[in-house]
Amino acid sequence: MFDGYDSCSEDTSSSSSSDESEEEVAPLPSSLPIIKNNGQVYTYPDGKSGMATCEMCGMVGVRDAFYSKTKRFCSVSCSRSYSSNSKKASILARLQGKPPTKKAKVLQKQPLVAKLAAYAQYQATLQNQAKTKAAVPVEGFSWGNYINSNSFTAAPVTCFKHAPMGTCWGDIAEGVRVEVPNTDCSLPTKVFWIAGIVKLAGYNALLRYEGFENDSSLDFWCNVCGSDIHPVGWCATSGKPLVPPRTIQHKYTNWKAFLVKRLTGAKTLPPDFSQKVSESMQYPFKASMRVEVVDKTHLCRTRVAVVESVIGGRLRLLYEESEDKTDDFWCHMYSPLIHHIGWSRSIGHRFKRSDITKKQDGHFDAPPHLFMKVKEVDAAGEWFKEGMKLEAIDPLNLSAICVATIRKVLADGYLMIGIDGSEAADGSDWFCYHATSPSIFPVGFCEINMIELTPPRGYAKLPFKWFDYLRETDSIAAPVKLFNKEVPNHGFHVGMKLEAVDLMEPRLVCVATVTRIIHRLLRIHFDGWEDEYDQWVDCESPDLYPVGWCQLTGYQLQPPAPQSSRDSQSSSSKQKKKAKSQQYKGHKKMTSLQLKEELLDGEEFSFLQGASDQESNGSASYYIKQEP
Repeated sequence: MFDGYDSCSEDTSSSSSSDESEEEVAPLPSSLPIIKNNGQVYTYPDGKSGMATCEMCGMVGVRDAFYSKTKRFCSVSCSRSYSSNSKKASILARLQGKPPTKKAKVLQKQPLVAKLAAYAQYQATLQNQAKTKAAVPVEGFSWGNYINSNSFTAAPVTCFKHAPMGTCWGDIAEGVRVEVPNTDCSLPTKVFWIAGIVKLAGYNALLRYEGFENDSSLDFWCNVCGSDIHPVGWCATSGKPLVPPRTIQHKYTNWKAFLVKRLTGAKTLPPDFSQKVSESMQYPFKASMRVEVVDKTHLCRTRVAVVESVIGGRLRLLYEESEDKTDDFWCHMYSPLIHHIGWSRSIGHRFKRSDITKKQDGHFDAPPHLFMKVKEVDAAGEWFKEGMKLEAIDPLNLSAICVATIRKVLADGYLMIGIDGSEAADGSDWFCYHATSPSIFPVGFCEINMIELTPPRGYAKLPFKWFDYLRETDSIAAPVKLFNKEVPNHGFHVGMKLEAVDLMEPRLVCVATVTRIIHRLLRIHFDGWEDEYDQWVDCESPDLYPVGWCQLTGYQLQPPAPQSSRDSQSSSSKQKKKAKSQQYKGHKKMTSLQLKEELLDGEEFSFLQGASDQESNGSASYYIKQEP
């Protein structure tokens, strides 16, 4: 992992002020690289060694970290440059009639300021090449402080397969060692030191410098996928000095022996980790691509829109007829709401024709293979039919699961669904779900899982009972076996923190919490807002992200609402709530009284035990069992 120990101090004995600091490192998952002790570790010198100045570039650093036996150069490149320039100086001296010396002066010694300027320019170039790594600070909010002060737990990155590194996060866990900038240092140049992960929260890690043991005074949070975190050994291969923090620089007289003992057998990041991060943040959708997307003013139809920008896989779409470029719609590239051009016609979905007769210059249709594929279904046998009843998440009020009806059966397994009691006469508020959608459920799903079911608006016979309603409306329930009953091993638990899109205002990504888990269904609460703004979301929704996603991708994170908005009962607080409701809830539909927790008693159905809020995973085969 490191380049040979030859350039380090020959003294390998270790003088430690504490025996605890040299305890063996706890074993970690074996998929990460193991640090071995057969290479060079740049170490801080003992008290006699002191600092050194590179004779080529002028950089000041720890003497033992310098190259060559004489410690005259900070890196191999400086040594070679000096050697080359020395030869030139020797030849020039001969031409001038001067005797050559071994210590020929360098012709053009680069001053320290010049090197710092060059390094700053290099860092700026890297940032321009990897804009996705640019942090977007949120004034007054820090995930690290928020988690530390409340002892919160964040959902792991592996819960989000659509997010960067979601499928290749590996075994990054507490105890993994990395090389990071040393901020506790008075040197004029950027130096590094080794730190261990104390706690993980999504992409963010709480780090502690090696040598601090149980002292958390200088612990700091950092995004693991950021540009300043490297696997152990990176400094050796990059010619960067490792310098212990000033607070503990005299704690040990032999840092080399300390690091060897601490790091041997520990885990670090894969050497290609940065490359994997970069690759996972490449998105196939590009600006000027044309797609079909749901019409946000009439959910029953789609419209043509053009990709205006792509941030972290999220698309800002401009409806094609938007003249001032403000009529936009935000969604993830894997959203079920966007499709390739021609999709609506192919399945029989309503479509708003554009007044634009031909494509504008530079616009082109997005290839069909870029869109998420839905599971194939067999509609030849028993299948959904118009008029069948079911339960569905209301897309205009995502906190509610409502009594619903299949209004039209489209091709390829798509269904047009309406919310009972609140449908427009022309069907303009019908919405499209695929038969395998996790947002539709069989009759009785809410009651068996103790979820409030929203009955039809104006329905007077409360508490609502499905059997009475089916008889009154002369309807039948959609067969249970036609619904998607797969429950992936998603890894979410109640109380986990994450970043979630406010689907009522999909340009916003907010601080959120998982408050309920029913099979694969998650109840997402937006921190700082009332429970009525919660939303039901599938565990595999592309609108959920790990803590730190906004910082990693450059998206703006919406912090929790201030305490005054939560607790104050003043008129100003109520005014805020009203404003939030108008923006957040969209066309909120009226809800009814909560149903009593009693099982339905009838002749046709019997219920199996539902998953509790604590059952985050599992492979429940049925929610409801239909008797023959």
